[in-house]
Amino acid sequence: MRRVLGDVFQNEPGFEVAFARDGVEALAQVHAFKPDVITLDVQMPRMDGLSCLDRVMVERPCPVVMVSSLTAEGADATLEALELGAVDFVVKPDGAVSLAIDEFAPILVEKVVTAAASRLRRSHRLAERLRARHGAIVPPPPRGKTATGWKPQPAGTPPGLVILGASTGGPPALDAVLREIPADFPWPILVAQHMPAAFTASLAHRLDGLCALRVIEVARPTPLVPGCVYVARGDADMIVSRRAAGPVALSTPSSAEHRWHPSVDRLVDSVAAVMPPERLVGVLMTGMGDDGARAMTALRAAGGRTIAESEDSAVVWGMPGELVKAGGADVVAPVDAIAGKIRDMVRAG
Repeated sequence: MRRVLGDVFQNEPGFEVAFARDGVEALAQVHAFKPDVITLDVQMPRMDGLSCLDRVMVERPCPVVMVSSLTAEGADATLEALELGAVDFVVKPDGAVSLAIDEFAPILVEKVVTAAASRLRRSHRLAERLRARHGAIVPPPPRGKTATGWKPQPAGTPPGLVILGASTGGPPALDAVLREIPADFPWPILVAQHMPAAFTASLAHRLDGLCALRVIEVARPTPLVPGCVYVARGDADMIVSRRAAGPVALSTPSSAEHRWHPSVDRLVDSVAAVMPPERLVGVLMTGMGDDGARAMTALRAAGGRTIAESEDSAVVWGMPGELVKAGGADVVAPVDAIAGKIRDMVRAG
């Protein structure tokens, strides 16, 4: 894989490439070569990729793109890497690498170029960096807000829906938002995070253990109820349909009309067709491209409310930036303020 990645970059203009055989060499190269981006495999001798990433993000923070296997173990390790500070990941070609390289190479190059221009959050793992530099003792932040105060909701159609869309840098951003939402939050939350199918179940499981809400992946028709977060299955799209008992989330084959999947645009369009716009809140967070900007701009024009993550906190200000440029954002806020903005909009009705 190291040779394959090297061939991809050396066949592209504008790259200067150095190699490391394992995590120990990688750490030395980080300080000597001072790369703009690192590609990092989880499986390495002497020091594995997660241990190496952990050291990189504390000693010399740098954009990292993980090279992941398409397995349950690979998905869990990749999500852990994103929590540790990796910007994005790319899935290793399946089967004969030589046959898949034409499809793999442009994806790899796009992700690395995007990572090179990405913004690492200054506050990410700041406490550990301070400890490493000065021996300071800084307690970790609290997790899992469980404060109550919302009125109990009757069964049936929920009073409203929140839609979260994200791509590059999304999993840590989703964690930051969802852990600040209380367990008795009255509106179901729908999440479209651009990811392969092998990763979204692990994402839902991980988020479920980090926040007070119940988090599930939508793989079959699922009624929408308060207190739950519904994560779209990867390599497919999630839509919402109205049934007699209330709205239901469905996983449906990805649409050729949309470039990224699960599609934020398609999800928002489907929700807007079954719920009054004034009962909807759309949130567009970090990610490359423009998925979600068109549909959320239309949602705001119809009377819905929208939030865009600010450039200051977004790893990649592509999707939320396009929403802002289109005039489709009611509020522009850093990721650590988004949960509060959502709560305020829902309280206002």
